[in-house]
Amino acid sequence: MDAEVVIAGAGPNGLMLAIELRLAGVQPLVLERLPEPNSTPRANGLVGQVVRMLDRRGLYARLAGTPGPPQPQAAYIFGAMELPLAELEDNPVYLLPVPQVRVEAVLRERALELGAEIRPGHELSGLSQDADSVTVQVTGPDGVYELRTRYLVGADGGHSLTRKLAGIDFPGVTNDRTVSRTASALVPPELVDPETGALTIPGYGVIPPFMHHRTERGMFVFAPFPGRQAVSTAEWDDPADDVEMTFAELQASVDRVLGVHLPLTPPTGDGPRLLRRLEGGNSRLADRYREGRVLLVGDAAHVHSAMGGPGLNLGLQDAINLGWKLAAEVQGRAPAGLLDTYESERRPVGERVVMQTQAQTALVAPGNEVTALRELFGELLTEPRNVQRIAELITGADIRYYDGPHPLVGRWAPDFTVQDAAPSQAGVRLAELMRAARPLLLDLTPDGAFAATAVPDEVDVVTGLGERPIAMLIRPDGYVAWAAERDGAAEQDGLRDALAQWFQARPLTSATR
Repeated sequence: MDAEVVIAGAGPNGLMLAIELRLAGVQPLVLERLPEPNSTPRANGLVGQVVRMLDRRGLYARLAGTPGPPQPQAAYIFGAMELPLAELEDNPVYLLPVPQVRVEAVLRERALELGAEIRPGHELSGLSQDADSVTVQVTGPDGVYELRTRYLVGADGGHSLTRKLAGIDFPGVTNDRTVSRTASALVPPELVDPETGALTIPGYGVIPPFMHHRTERGMFVFAPFPGRQAVSTAEWDDPADDVEMTFAELQASVDRVLGVHLPLTPPTGDGPRLLRRLEGGNSRLADRYREGRVLLVGDAAHVHSAMGGPGLNLGLQDAINLGWKLAAEVQGRAPAGLLDTYESERRPVGERVVMQTQAQTALVAPGNEVTALRELFGELLTEPRNVQRIAELITGADIRYYDGPHPLVGRWAPDFTVQDAAPSQAGVRLAELMRAARPLLLDLTPDGAFAATAVPDEVDVVTGLGERPIAMLIRPDGYVAWAAERDGAAEQDGLRDALAQWFQARPLTSATR
């Protein structure tokens, strides 16, 4: 084999998968058609469970530029309606406002640190597969060549050639009613509150920063990023001319949507500038995430509206879910059917993201009926339980991959601190115990009864004290495979069953940790 796994695409999802594979001891080869990293401004940050997951990989501090764990957000939006998150007992909305260019740079740096091979300027151009391998045709600077690999993963975006060559259908719908325009733009500084970043427009009113703002004529967003500003609009049922977009076109769209004139000027100085028009949008989901030895992650598997910023949350968690399972398969230690759980777990999550982004798109459309719907929806958002449900939906905190006898089974392992038995010792956060992306048997029961269970070599065992007596078997992607709050025959049997289901493809050795 030329490579254990070939990844087509060195965007965030492909790089995250490369990181996960290297942490598990598998050598990936990443192909990227662009000769240099893409400097065009794209996504403006991360929102959702993936922020906490990056903390568990030790990447959050690198990206945020500040020490300490992430903190939940006091407010966010759904369909251009504010969610009062501060009222929630368990706020799941975490943000990391870092441009995608920076996210890719940090992930690339980490992948290279771990020994992944990345080939810029090398593009997948063909593939064939048999029962044992995939033959990948690559077009590079010196011509066409072939690679033989155990598995090929397409992380090559919404127009994925991997998906097309594998014969995987991409059903869905196209919405051709909207035209969105986004550009780097400067507003008069006297209109911007230096403390909050809110924009005060004469004759109109105050518009909070970074929030979708709906009018009866469309949608407007003002984004005052550090060192730069961006403005976006969306309009309905007004097709754009088939010419290259200009800054004057953006200005006219802003004035139409707001109904007043907001003076804008193009930015000055060096650096990448955004001037983009998008007509319509697709909501599509691959009919399967795997065809033989070819798999899909990220936009190659699903595309949807960008409302609420769910794309990187969804795609990066695809990669993290797939990484440890694919590594186990390559290394011959995967229980039967483990790799199939990638699709059975992640495709329903993709379906829910498509659903909620379509709902948000409907809520921001113009029209009296939509205004009435928003009034009703606003009444529903006065109930904290409804806000909780929406917050969990948009962040992925509502995911439960499978049911079990304990309510934590199948869910995200909660964040907490493990205390050593000696009270003078400082505690360690769960996130710090998961840096190596290994399965974790965490035994916080007073007598450490579960820690004596025989476990596979790849499972780490940690004992200590916690907020309550509990034991958990946590998968590398941060989800709970088994949990118990007391030691008993049924709980011991449950632990052995979970080890066999997720990690036990070979004889066990006694735990010595």
